[in-house]
Amino acid sequence: MSRGFVKEDDLEHAGTDQPERPISLHPNYVTASGYAQLQAQAEQLDSDRLRLAASKEDSAVQQQLVRVNRNLRYIASRLETAMVTKPDKSALHVLFGATVEVEDAEGNLHQFTIVGEDEADIQANKVSWISPLAKALIGHKVDDEVLWLRPAGNITLIILAIHYQ
Repeated sequence: MSRGFVKEDDLEHAGTDQPERPISLHPNYVTASGYAQLQAQAEQLDSDRLRLAASKEDSAVQQQLVRVNRNLRYIASRLETAMVTKPDKSALHVLFGATVEVEDAEGNLHQFTIVGEDEADIQANKVSWISPLAKALIGHKVDDEVLWLRPAGNITLIILAIHYQ
């Protein structure tokens, strides 16, 4: 395309339009550690924003600043709507905040902690309370068999233990 058809303003703002991060329609339940993680993320993003704002002339920095501001708005919204939930440590059923030990049909042992959407991390075995796995486990007790409905095939799990921190 010829430069005659490109407005200078368009080039300056290329890449600075970023859609907002979608906010879940579910209640924003979080554990105490999840709330602390959100606060730490907000502090880090604010620090990044201040650092990037100092060198606004560079278009790559401008794009980073747009992303940081967008993420900061998202985190601020999540902190504002967070409902910190403290688990009932005497509960005999799986509830939000529980760490659940299960055995699958092949005898493999697994451990999952049910947490808020923003703190879910499958690498750390933390699953969101709205995930199919958490939905299968919530409300059940030790020795119950639950059916985990998965796209890769359903799995029957036996709950071996429930812990609350």
